[in-house]
Amino acid sequence: MIRCVRIWTGDDGNSHFAEGVIDLPHGERGDLLSGTTDVVSISFRETQSGGTYAWHTAPTRQFVITLRGTLDFQTKAGAHFTIRPGDILIAEDTAGSGHSWRLVDDEPWCRAYVILAPGAEARLPFVPNAQ
Repeated sequence: MIRCVRIWTGDDGNSHFAEGVIDLPHGERGDLLSGTTDVVSISFRETQSGGTYAWHTAPTRQFVITLRGTLDFQTKAGAHFTIRPGDILIAEDTAGSGHSWRLVDDEPWCRAYVILAPGAEARLPFVPNAQ
């Protein structure tokens, strides 16, 4: 399974998150395969080790795929979650109080930003963990 964290803005204006996985039903050749999600673009970014980013919201709805680096994310309410290489963040907190992050290992944060197309929310392959 591919670990995934979804972060969004709640009715209270604060960022909230849920941990889960990418839905991978059975595909051809015995592979596990998600459905498709409409996207607009992909770009890549690298932040040096020790990097941080103060309170901010996501600039747009996007997948953030971590290729390298381990991060601690925090919401204004004080909740934390960790993102590691191979994890996918679905960033949907485009308004409200936002979140912050800091790198917690000696690696740079290498990631891919995949911008979601308008209306893609109906087909996001996120399955939250059982509470």
